[in-house]
Amino acid sequence: MDKIEGKKELKILPFDKKLGDIEELTYVLNRAYKQLAEMGLKYVASHQDSSITLERIEHAHCLVAMEGEKIVGTISFYPPGSKMACDWYRKEGIGVIGQFGVLPELQGAGLGTQLLDEVELYAHKQIDVNEVSLDTAEKADHLITMYAKRGYKFVEYVDWDMTNYRSVIMSKSIK
Repeated sequence: MDKIEGKKELKILPFDKKLGDIEELTYVLNRAYKQLAEMGLKYVASHQDSSITLERIEHAHCLVAMEGEKIVGTISFYPPGSKMACDWYRKEGIGVIGQFGVLPELQGAGLGTQLLDEVELYAHKQIDVNEVSLDTAEKADHLITMYAKRGYKFVEYVDWDMTNYRSVIMSKSIK
C-alpha cells in the first residue's frame, strides 16, 4: 500500500468482482487510452466495451490499483501459450503483458511503475516464464521510451488487423 502525491492510500490487488465490476474496469481502460486515441492511434482498449474487457482478462492474472473503493489502474499478465497473436508470443517461455492503463489524472505519478513491478514479480515467480513481452504503437514514443528504460528490448514489428498502426513488440528477461 502506497500513497502517490497526496492521493488516498492505494492497493494493488488481483481483480475480483467484489472489488469492482467489469464496467468500472472498462471505464478505466477507455480513459487511460483516451490520450492515445486523440493521437489518432486506434488501440482496442480506447473503445472496447465490457464484454471485450471480460474476454481479454478471462485467462489472465489481472491486477487492479484501488484508491479506496475505486479502480484507478490495471494490468494483466498472460501466461505462455495463452497469447498467440504473433510469432514472438508463441515462443516457449514468453509471458505477455496487456490491458495496462492508469487513469489520466494519476499518470506520471508512479502508479504505472508499481503495476509493472507487481506484474513482473508475479511473472518471475512462474516456473514456465523466462521473459515478459508487450506491444505498443510504433508512434507511441513516450511508451516505448518508458519500456526501454525498464529493460524491454525491441523484438519485431507486427501489424494487427484491429488497429490502425504498426506495433512494436518488446521483451524483457526476468530469469
